[in-house]
Amino acid sequence: MNDWVDGDSAAEDPFAGGKALPRRPARLEFPAWRWDGRALAERPELVGEECATALVFNGVNYAVMMMTPADFEDFGLGFALAEAVVGRQQDVLALEVQDVSLGVEVHVTIPEARMSVLEQRQRSMAGGTSCGLCGVIGIERALRPLPTSTRPLPVKASAIARALDELPRMQKLNAGTGALHAAGYALPSGKVLMVREDVGRHNALDKLIGAAAKAGLSPAEGFVVLTSRCSTEMVQKTATAGFSLLAAVSGPTALAIRLAEEAGLTMVGFARRQGFNVYTCPDRVLAG
Repeated sequence: MNDWVDGDSAAEDPFAGGKALPRRPARLEFPAWRWDGRALAERPELVGEECATALVFNGVNYAVMMMTPADFEDFGLGFALAEAVVGRQQDVLALEVQDVSLGVEVHVTIPEARMSVLEQRQRSMAGGTSCGLCGVIGIERALRPLPTSTRPLPVKASAIARALDELPRMQKLNAGTGALHAAGYALPSGKVLMVREDVGRHNALDKLIGAAAKAGLSPAEGFVVLTSRCSTEMVQKTATAGFSLLAAVSGPTALAIRLAEEAGLTMVGFARRQGFNVYTCPDRVLAG
């Protein structure tokens, strides 16, 4: 089942410029394999889609965000207002959404006086805690090719369950705050050797990859466990670092599943001690 989300019609949207808006599914059905503590059983899962969306002001790429493919016009206008690109709605002179091969471009026309301020800000733009692609200004760079796993790591289902059980107990910072994400390096046995925490899930994973490298831990000999959802950026970072299995406590996006499949990365989602879903390479998750 695919859920399609259409934008407002041109007649209803003063920014639409008379052109049809992109028609992309916001949710997709994917095959998955559910581990219930005894065996893997195939069943379909509904997964939220993710779309690389470039914000283009006066013809200049500003940033790429990964977002649910819906309400693009609201996003473009809201971003311009919330980030003080413009001071009022009337300063957005035109807004057009274009469906391109790798994603969507939201073209926003603003007064030239505002554009000079935007160009100055772009040179010193800092990423927020939830944005894994801040500073990336082209869709092609956002969806870069990933290396293919050459040393797949088979892991027992019980080991994944053990790692997810150990991870929260090793979150020292989150214990007193309840506000931090964690990324952990686990051995094939499920023993978690190290954990790094951060308010940003991407930051936590970056910290873990750096710490593992400093400690001489091989990505080919362990797997990553996350307290967050599994989006495109998390797959990109994990695969690029050389890991072949990623387990997250929340669900993946459809684009993340496709990228993981292409990279030969085993993706596990909704991971809990009592069960989890396997979205790619289910043959690497062993019973027991």
